[in-house]
Amino acid sequence: MTESKKQFILPLFDEFLLYLQTNNYSQETLYSYERDLKVFEDFLQDSGFKFENLTRQSIELYKAYLNSIDRETPAGKIAQEHLRSFSLNRMLSSLRSYTRYLIDMDYKTPIVPQNIKLVRTERRHPKVPELQELIRLIESPSELEKNLLVAKRNRAMLEVLFSTGMRISELAKLQRSQIDHTGRIFIMGKGKKERFVYLTERAIKYLQEYLKARNDPFRALFVPYRGKNSASKTKYISPNYLQEKIKEYREILGINIPLSAHSLRHGFATYLAEQGANPAAIQTLLGHESLATTTRYVHTSDKYAQTTHKRFHPLQK
Repeated sequence: MTESKKQFILPLFDEFLLYLQTNNYSQETLYSYERDLKVFEDFLQDSGFKFENLTRQSIELYKAYLNSIDRETPAGKIAQEHLRSFSLNRMLSSLRSYTRYLIDMDYKTPIVPQNIKLVRTERRHPKVPELQELIRLIESPSELEKNLLVAKRNRAMLEVLFSTGMRISELAKLQRSQIDHTGRIFIMGKGKKERFVYLTERAIKYLQEYLKARNDPFRALFVPYRGKNSASKTKYISPNYLQEKIKEYREILGINIPLSAHSLRHGFATYLAEQGANPAAIQTLLGHESLATTTRYVHTSDKYAQTTHKRFHPLQK
């Protein structure tokens, strides 16, 4: 770190991260706060502002900085694309939490949380992949992967994701001991919320095939491979790896709706709802604190909307 960078380090920054840690925030949350506030430090350095001289106008300039394509990312690269409003608001919320902490610690802060205004978010038509498209994606590793172990592992991961509706971060950290003989999986989810999710018979079948082919004692449920057949004893599969694989499969299959691991979670909730599942049960399975979150999360598929229109519209003929 250069001398010019040091003068822009945020006051009580390490103490803030320690505060989050001691208050039982997850490692992912700690990482997100640290990453977002590092971007704010980059803004201070690039603009020449000092933290103690910040104003409301400075925050507006920070918003413009976040929305620029030539800003520096936390990885030290040039962004080359605009931030989506949801990502921008997440970074502003991190700054809000940090300034709120400073106030709680009786530290004089030049800007208060309520003066850090969030931006308006875009409203887009929710794109829920049709069920057949999700099935094609889930089954694709069996056809597209040449390495048998990789094919079985990636197929099992996609089957488990759609069977349970769990987050990709939860999937990547799974251990064998979390699954009981009935296919019930104990999850410690986002915000330290505990819940159970459930494997379908189909998902159990492909998971067992994968574990049988693996034939190793490693406790991680999904492990990375190096070389032809070697597995890592200590490392878990990377969420980024699976996201990239899903993108690769989607492009090969010619599915024009953007798909991600999160699409499987959305699809899980949407198609349960279309089959008549109780919203409160879906809320429990997803690990949402609020039913309102679940309601926003479940999007009716276009095909189901079309069928409903044809069935109930009073002037069909």
